[in-house]
Amino acid sequence: MTRPLARLPGASARLFPRQGVTCPYCFASVAPQRILFRCRGQAGRRQGCAPVLDERLAAYTGSTAGASLPPVFAAPGRKGRADCPECGVPTGNRACPECHNPLPSAYCDSPGRIVALVGAKNAGKSTYIAVLLHELMNRVGTELDASLVACDDRTIERYKRDFARPLLEERRLLPTTASAATGPREPLVYLLTRTRPGRFKQGRFARARNDSLALVLFDTAGEDLRSREVTDLHLRYLEAADAIIFLVDPLELPGARAGVSDTVPEPRGSSDDPDSEPLNIIARVTDALRQRHGTRPGEPLPVPVAVALTKIDALRPDLLRQSALRRSRTGAGVLDLDDRDAVNEQVRALLHDWQAGQLDTYLGQQYAEHALFGLSALGGVPEDGRVGAGGVRPHRAEDPLLWLLYRFGMLDGVRPGGS
Repeated sequence: MTRPLARLPGASARLFPRQGVTCPYCFASVAPQRILFRCRGQAGRRQGCAPVLDERLAAYTGSTAGASLPPVFAAPGRKGRADCPECGVPTGNRACPECHNPLPSAYCDSPGRIVALVGAKNAGKSTYIAVLLHELMNRVGTELDASLVACDDRTIERYKRDFARPLLEERRLLPTTASAATGPREPLVYLLTRTRPGRFKQGRFARARNDSLALVLFDTAGEDLRSREVTDLHLRYLEAADAIIFLVDPLELPGARAGVSDTVPEPRGSSDDPDSEPLNIIARVTDALRQRHGTRPGEPLPVPVAVALTKIDALRPDLLRQSALRRSRTGAGVLDLDDRDAVNEQVRALLHDWQAGQLDTYLGQQYAEHALFGLSALGGVPEDGRVGAGGVRPHRAEDPLLWLLYRFGMLDGVRPGGS
């Protein structure tokens, strides 16, 4: 029999509501009273304001395409609604006062979380994004009784065009992310809403409730974190994050090659570039977070950090035969804390065996809590630029996010042994 394990008091970052709303597009911190409303506009016989060019939105997107919309206006609003001062039509559509992107009602009305995704070149960030979102929309979403909804049309279009269609439908490997210096790139913005069942507490039954998480994924190229010309948005993204997921390609670690299957080719790329080494990227992100939080050197940062070794399918089968990494996670809508501990210790042992133990040591010094993971987004080694014959078969790709949901109080943790 399993029993819930209470979260440790004070162990999680920002389990309290924000004082304001952080825009999931430009990452500006906005006081609730400053949030704008956008007129609903004309539709059929309904009266409303005609579309006009929203110059601030066009400046954000770098294009006037799709930027002709009904106007925005400031209003106190009651229960998330306000009357347009021009046409009098009530509206609940809200917008960021800085970039004029839409702010979903559920995001404004509940404490949103921003999860930042960071990794060096070749870590498989784009592939991981494609697979994680697909899992949340399907198998994992069903398990958690959760829905994942895109917050804007641009996110829907970009996910289909750049991620789902090439990888999941055409089975083509995704290209290495180009630097933001070559052109503008937007975050993918989703709202993950989970229904928590009601519980009998203090003599009465509490009704079911919905918890929401704003999942903002910014597909950063490894070099973007060191280029002065393009770091502004990236740093604001990291500074706004409630949690960080670091992706690490084990093939890039010093001693890991001995644990890799003979059929796996040498990684292309960044071994001669010290700025792309995982520890150096994590150190730069840590410096940015320290500036944001104002912590002193040596004082642990309160942001929970998940560090995941990607491509564990490339490791020798005998290396994982008795490993917790080989097991499939039990899909029970909870976090198995015994399994979590076993995976954490297995990955820590691998890092030290591969002469990369300083990565774990550094994280322990800099962060109040971090957890180690091993996953495979594809489930097999690709062949000639395409997904393997078995198709996309992810293995434990959702683990880092489930741990973060647990840290945010959105997922229960259990000890199956009852201890």
